[in-house]
Order: sequence, then structure tokens, then C-alpha cells
Amino acid sequence: MSQCLRLAALTCAAIALAVPSMAKDKSPFPKTVREQIGVNIHFTTPKPGEMAMLEAGGFHWARMDFGWEATERTKGVYDFHAYDGLMAELKRRHMQALFILDYRNPAYGPGGAPPYDDEGRTAFARWAAAAAKHFQGQGILWELWNEPNGKWFWPNPNAADYSKLALAADKAIREACPREILIGPALATIELPYLEGCFQAGCLQYWDGVSVHPYRRKDPESVGEDYEKVRALIAKYAPPDKTIPILSGEWGYSVAWNGFDEERQGKYLARELLFNMESGVPLSIWYDWHDDGADPAEGEHHFGTVRNELHPDRTPIYDPKPAYTAAKTLTGVLGDYRFDHKIAAGDATTDHMLEFRKKKDRGYAVWTTSEALHPVTLPIPAGVYTIHDWLGEHRITLTSDKSGLPLTLSDTPQYIVRGTAGRR
Repeated sequence: MSQCLRLAALTCAAIALAVPSMAKDKSPFPKTVREQIGVNIHFTTPKPGEMAMLEAGGFHWARMDFGWEATERTKGVYDFHAYDGLMAELKRRHMQALFILDYRNPAYGPGGAPPYDDEGRTAFARWAAAAAKHFQGQGILWELWNEPNGKWFWPNPNAADYSKLALAADKAIREACPREILIGPALATIELPYLEGCFQAGCLQYWDGVSVHPYRRKDPESVGEDYEKVRALIAKYAPPDKTIPILSGEWGYSVAWNGFDEERQGKYLARELLFNMESGVPLSIWYDWHDDGADPAEGEHHFGTVRNELHPDRTPIYDPKPAYTAAKTLTGVLGDYRFDHKIAAGDATTDHMLEFRKKKDRGYAVWTTSEALHPVTLPIPAGVYTIHDWLGEHRITLTSDKSGLPLTLSDTPQYIVRGTAGRR
């Protein structure tokens, strides 16, 4: 999806092996809750106070276009200084970059169309390798194009043409800096025939993750069946020595959609991130950082975690929406934990109870897709626990005995950690 402002800029990736495969026990993808969460941005130069707000929101990754035209205005001359600046800002905030190698360059091909001939593909691959080489070793994920199955970014889209371009770039990057991480194809929605075309062409020989954009107007948990179909396709075509995860490379909900408001957007953000972890998806990028406009009827303007209006003389510089607060609360309570497993309790069709671990400590996230509140007993060790609501506004202390922890589930997540924190 996202037919938004896209032509800006992007950069590199890190830690793939010297051959186009990755051993099953050598996954480069993050493990802690905080390290698994990111957001799309549309800038290389942040506003004063913007990076501090991103960091405070718990966003570890920034996904950004690394535009071909913007960085090769003259054939064979590469200018990456804007991304050098962005990388410096990200490092100051202990964040990482997911850079999308994408879009057209009018210096190659008629009308600046995506490269369809050998000359254009060779030029794109040479530029991609130069970018990866320039930023190598900095922990960046390189993504090959953005939504190539959508006409807004690739006229006459088809997997064969895209795969030729992706493979040319993949091979060039592997030759120039073999330890960078490569992912693709960043599909708009989950289009299985297109994915299979990429896999049949050999892209999985080079990719370390398969990125998709699972946009929908239904509950986030409805993506589960789609993930299983993608996982089956990966298993069918992946080299035998590779474990290739699914990545949720872009996905959000617009407040301007019929039936949505800021509260629903916020609780869906939390549930989307948590369900991705439950589904074995190690990276989730929320679309979008801030609203792209203020037109109440324009869906593309209202995916943000914060509102559009900038307040340069105030802290924070943007007004947070519940989505921002939901991300901040999730990472604030469970950010240093790692997802361990789903707990079997309650109604298996509607209730979600996840266990997280941090050394010997355990934490939990619980919610239901049912519209009705209902009580459950969580089968967790005896002790005293603090329960945080999804916006960090309320917390209570409850005691679990040998039968478990009694709790009422709602469609907004609650976070549970051992210990007392009083009431508020």
C-alpha cells in the first residue's frame, strides 16, 4: 500500500554470510521486543526534537527510501551524504536503519521508468553495491525496491522483470560486501503468485528475509493464515541450509478509514506488533511515523503514530496519538524481554496470552479478539504481579496462586510483570 511521499532516500544492511545463504542458527534478526519494532519515516534530516521523540516511543528501526535518483544525479557519480547524516542521527539514538533501494532514475531508461533493459539493471546494481559498500558493517537492512507489484511504483508490474533487477542488485552487493543483509520484495499486501515468481527466479538464494506489507481493514490477527501460506512457499523454494523468516516490512491502519478512530488504530498497533511476534515474525515496521497531512477524508494522511502539525517551540514537537503511546508502553514494560511462547489458556479461537523472558524473569501480554470482556485464569507461576494497561495509564497489583492468575481480558492488550508497583 502507501502511495505516499516516497522519493526521499535510504541506505544499507549488515551481517549476511560470504555466500548467499545463512545457517539456521545464525539468524541476524533481532530478539528483544524493542529490537523488533520500527516505523517508516520520510526524511533524512530530522526536525529538532524529532529523533528524541522517536527514541522515546520505543522505535528501534527506521525504514526509509534510499532513492536512486536522489543519490545518482550524474551517471556513475554517487552522493550519499544525506544518508551519512541520517545514520549519524540514528546512531545517537541507538536506532538502526532499514533502507529501501528503490525507484527510478531518469538518467537510465525512457521516462525514468524502472530499468527493464540490461544497461539499466547493470546501472542499478552498480549503484546498489556502491551504497552497500559505503555503509557496510553498520547493521543496516537492505531491501530491494518497495511494492514492485503496485502500479504506483512499477508500471506493468510482474515478478519476472522485478526478479531480474533484484537478482542483479543482490549479486552485485554480495560481491562488493558479502556480509550485508538483503531482504525483499516488500510486496503491497500478500500476493502469493508474485511471491512464488520471485522464489522461482532464485531470489531466496540471496535474501535473508521475505518482506511483505500485510495491509487490511480487519483485525491484525487475521494475517495468521496468510503468514502460513507464505511460510509454505518459502519452505518449498528455500535452499536447504537457510532459514528465511517473514518480515512485516510495512503495515498500519489509517484513522480516516470507515469505522476507525485513533483509539482503534492504537490498540491495533499493539496487537499487530504482538501478533507478529506470536507468529514468528522477527521484525515489524509500523506505517507511519507521523500523519502525512490533515485532510480528514484522505486515508494516506492518517497512518501516523503522531499528528501532522509541527510545534517547533514545544516538547514534544508532535502531538502523540494513542498509537504512539501504545508503542511506548509496550516497549517500556516488555522492551528488554524476548518472546518465548504462546500460553494455552482461555478460548483458543479468540484469546492470546504470550510469555516473554528476560533471564529468569517472565513477562506476559494478554488480549482477546472478542468484543466481550471475559474472565480467564492465566496458568503462570504463583507470585505477585503488576498489570499495566495498553496506554500505561493504569496499573494494578494482583496475586497468582497455585491455580493461576485471574484476569479479565479485553480487546486491548495488558502487560504483566512480576513484582509490585502500587496502583495508579
